[in-house]
Amino acid sequence: MHPVVLTIAGSDSGGGAGIQADLKTFQALGCFGTSAITAITCQNTLGVSAVHGVPPEIVQGQIKAVLDDFPVRAIKTGMLFSAALIDTIEAAIPLRDYIALVVDPVMVASTGARLLASDAESALKRFLKRATLITPNLPEAEVLLGRQIFTLSDMEQAAMDLFAQTQTAVLLKGGHRAEHGKMVLDVFFDGTHIEILEAPLMDARHTHGTGCTLSAGIAAGLAHGMGLLESVKLSKEFLIGAIANAPGLGGGTGPLNHLWKMGK
Repeated sequence: MHPVVLTIAGSDSGGGAGIQADLKTFQALGCFGTSAITAITCQNTLGVSAVHGVPPEIVQGQIKAVLDDFPVRAIKTGMLFSAALIDTIEAAIPLRDYIALVVDPVMVASTGARLLASDAESALKRFLKRATLITPNLPEAEVLLGRQIFTLSDMEQAAMDLFAQTQTAVLLKGGHRAEHGKMVLDVFFDGTHIEILEAPLMDARHTHGTGCTLSAGIAAGLAHGMGLLESVKLSKEFLIGAIANAPGLGGGTGPLNHLWKMGK
């Protein structure tokens, strides 16, 4: 039986990020995907033109419907949109040791569109403490810590400080500062072990949905019973292939190919 994973995130009408990317990733990595939609975006590869939050009681109902009927092994969250939704989701997710929680602290889209209300940042910081792993990129980590991050040494300290702030394992993603021709460096810290993860810098033209895909892949690994670092490495390998085999769609930042492992 395929392990069940639940994604709680926004919908991307262009299909490249959000719920759509998560479900594709779950399927490609041998999991059965379920979902609770927090917001509906009018979105394509060129940007986000509108966002509509789903009423909290409907989000709560989606989560309850899934958890009441499916043996969920892992949950990942993406776009949480508002403080009211974060409070609702936090109350709806059970504290169970066998359900891993991966939180991608989505605040701003790669196109610059705001995806989290500014008054929801304190609620998000509190929610991060519930997670098994958080996966901030550099701009998100800077907001969470209230300072800028420049060097690899800065990243290592930031990962340790985020752990101290949340008591949650951290994967700090460095793609936003990667330079042409160099490696992308991410920092993993679980409270005792710190590791620098390298990956080749891929074509930035086809990176829409990378954060969603990475966190979804980690949740899939955890649902299969893998350890945290093993799940991170599995997802990073999957992501690299999905970017390298991108379909070349859209006039902006294009989507990934989540079917690349199947040769499609």
